[in-house]
Amino acid sequence: MIAANNPSLKSWIETPANTDFPIQNIPFGIVKIGRGQPRMATIIGDTVIDLSALSELGYLDNLSLDKSVFYLSVINDFMALGKETTRAVRDRISTIFQQDNAELRDHADHKAQILYPIDDVQNLMPVEVGDYTDFYSSREHATNIGTMFRDPANALMPNWLHLPVGYHGRASSIVVSGTPIHRPKGQQMPKGADMPVYGPCKLLDFELEMAFVVGKSSKLGASVSTEEAEDYIFGLCLFNDWSARDIQKWEYVPLGPFLGKSFASSMSPWIVTLDALDHFRISGPVQDDPVVLPYLQYKGDKRYNIKLEVLLQIEGSAPHSISNSNYKYMYWNMCQQLAHHTVNGCNLSVGDLYGSGTISGTTPDSYGSMLELCWQGTKPIPMPDGEERKFLQDGDTLILRGFGEKDGLRIGFGEVSGKVLPAL
Repeated sequence: MIAANNPSLKSWIETPANTDFPIQNIPFGIVKIGRGQPRMATIIGDTVIDLSALSELGYLDNLSLDKSVFYLSVINDFMALGKETTRAVRDRISTIFQQDNAELRDHADHKAQILYPIDDVQNLMPVEVGDYTDFYSSREHATNIGTMFRDPANALMPNWLHLPVGYHGRASSIVVSGTPIHRPKGQQMPKGADMPVYGPCKLLDFELEMAFVVGKSSKLGASVSTEEAEDYIFGLCLFNDWSARDIQKWEYVPLGPFLGKSFASSMSPWIVTLDALDHFRISGPVQDDPVVLPYLQYKGDKRYNIKLEVLLQIEGSAPHSISNSNYKYMYWNMCQQLAHHTVNGCNLSVGDLYGSGTISGTTPDSYGSMLELCWQGTKPIPMPDGEERKFLQDGDTLILRGFGEKDGLRIGFGEVSGKVLPAL
């Protein structure tokens, strides 16, 4: 067992019941405190831990690493230190904050320099994303989309059960949770029209996803196997790949998503390590009809039981839950996605981000997009104040939450949220 994962550990930091961030989590992110410069941090409960201060005051001196890594504005260089080092840092943080460890617990002056309430901290983009790939790996979601737009009897495209379908997205428009999103503009072809029109998107949607971050580079021409893939995956976050369905529908033939996707994607601010999620591994689907090619075959439990929730908040109202899904609804797992991505020799870089694709469950209340929940607008979602939604309107805020829970241990991701603003 990884030392920091011990489910019996307790922290001397007071944590709320059902927190996403117990001492067993210890995710990594970037924060700004007051007028200070960005620096690396972690969180236990509702208390943010400034890792630059923790290091400066000597609490990480037993680790052989340059303290400057904690003063950088992204965690890329930290991830690039390798899992042996980052795991040692996480274990050391766990030790410092365990209930019976007095070295910092009883040092009031140091605690004042290291610990901050979450409300006093601004979360920033945790990673500099060089490249971004989005997959299409939930069989339920792909079947729903194929049923809507093609023949229900042949909902999946011929290649779908043979390889993890994906596309190269736009890294520059990935933003951290809390960043408002302007409604995109573009061409649309209204139903029954002969010519496209230009204007603000009318069918704005979310996509419930998770994303993993690469912490290890590979060489151009080399391939990463499913067995090696976890060495390259540092951690995961929640991910909302905003989608303009009317723009997307008109543009995507023949080369796939472009302006309908590239205007914005939102990620949660804390990167939860793959190590911290070890407790929530589950077996994957049987992939024998058809049997996948040898380079996509794998051993062990590579899926994760992570409960996911989507909430929609109309301006002036409380958030309202509209979907409950689970990361386990992945036909293709992260290791297969990474193996397929590199099988042609495509090189990986530290900070690369990979979206799971929309995660939809088996029942209508577990679908991962408005397109599915409202079934192309034919089944509006009733809201508590009497309004209803087919797609997102200006002023709406979309919130994603997620956590794993087993044997009394809960490891979560916090949330990723974004408010829709009118088109510029």
